[in-house]
Amino acid sequence: MQEDLFSAGTPEKDKYRPLAYRMRPLSLDEFSGQEQAVGKKGYLRGFLEKGSIPSIIFWGPPGTGKTTLAMIIAKHINAEFIPLSAVNSGTKEVKEVLEKARLNHSKGKKTIMFIDEIHRFNKSQQDGFLPHVENGTIILIGATTENPSFEVNSALLSRARVITLKPLEEADIRQIVLRAVNDKERGLGKRKIGVHDDAFKVFDLLSNGDARTALNILEMIDNMKTEESYEITVDDIKEVTEKNTHFYDKGGEEHYNIISALHKSMRDSDPDAAAYWAARMMESGDAPLYVARRIIRFASEDIGNADTNALVVALAAKESYDFLGSPEGELAIIQSAVYMATAPKSNAVYMAHNLVKEDLKNFRDDPVPMHIRNAPTKLMKELGYGKGYKYAHDYEGHYVKQDHLPDRLKGRKYYEPTDNGAEAEIKERMKKWQSGS
Repeated sequence: MQEDLFSAGTPEKDKYRPLAYRMRPLSLDEFSGQEQAVGKKGYLRGFLEKGSIPSIIFWGPPGTGKTTLAMIIAKHINAEFIPLSAVNSGTKEVKEVLEKARLNHSKGKKTIMFIDEIHRFNKSQQDGFLPHVENGTIILIGATTENPSFEVNSALLSRARVITLKPLEEADIRQIVLRAVNDKERGLGKRKIGVHDDAFKVFDLLSNGDARTALNILEMIDNMKTEESYEITVDDIKEVTEKNTHFYDKGGEEHYNIISALHKSMRDSDPDAAAYWAARMMESGDAPLYVARRIIRFASEDIGNADTNALVVALAAKESYDFLGSPEGELAIIQSAVYMATAPKSNAVYMAHNLVKEDLKNFRDDPVPMHIRNAPTKLMKELGYGKGYKYAHDYEGHYVKQDHLPDRLKGRKYYEPTDNGAEAEIKERMKKWQSGS
């Protein structure tokens, strides 16, 4: 049988394994975080209590427990756990696992085939698992950091339960560090170790919700220490990570202050400050894609149609980071922040959206005017659908005046373009349309 977490060697042998490996939770009760899945009312716990486990796709960032949960499930249902990596495994390895699973199945034993980075398998490879999932030869558990809606075949996805795992919170990281510090069998509990309260925040910032990273930092500090009794400080973490740490509470006031500083720097056309605050957010522990999301929102809210390329640049920065990762991809995010700061500004689309939302809240959903309804059938034409509709391309300038809003909102103006950037041209064009010139 292939060695896994639960069939590994003796404690003497395991002491040479990395701390993150040794401290893998052995049950749901040892697991930190992911309350929505593994808590007392979590759906995964519910599956285990019923003893009926569907195929599962775990979707979440690194270090959130995807592999560990698959191992816990295998242990709980007494199934053989066989891991594969979609990066390193080919047809030969998959066939070997399936053959082993068929043998287990014939003996009444369950097999969990765990596929790490399942999104790396192509459509044909993913399709190959379907019959074995359907006939019960395997319980498939896939792990992916990518959105399964786009990266996992719909046929396979329809036969699996997607469980989303989130980056661990500071309280979860604290619990994981303390458990490792105090565990005498698997952890560092044979030494007397304390952790300074400020250090927990830095563990959280540098791990970015990744339990493995937090434990790796802890192990590096322990390897550096020679005393039998010591307390971990912020300076210890700095020493082993060789990285400046910023006191920055991602859930507190300073987090929102810095977001505000980034937005206002871009809105007020200060590229130097925009670059500084965007970089500081990432250096302080905010996920680069979170910063990218804020900039994408800004492109629509504060620039809009004054420079439609702003949204293109913001989205390209997100795609660049997805492709390159850190640290290389962070430059594209800084570039997009600088672009936003130097672009012409308009909040006209943002204001139009707010006005539309107010009307949607204050007025009933009136029917679509008859003349702009589609009329694909004879009956609908007889009922007046599409009657009197004017086709814009039949008119000079490809523009026609006719009502498009519900009756009670006729003449309502939502979008008022500014004189900035490309919106000045849009404003002039709309004036000509309205004047009929």
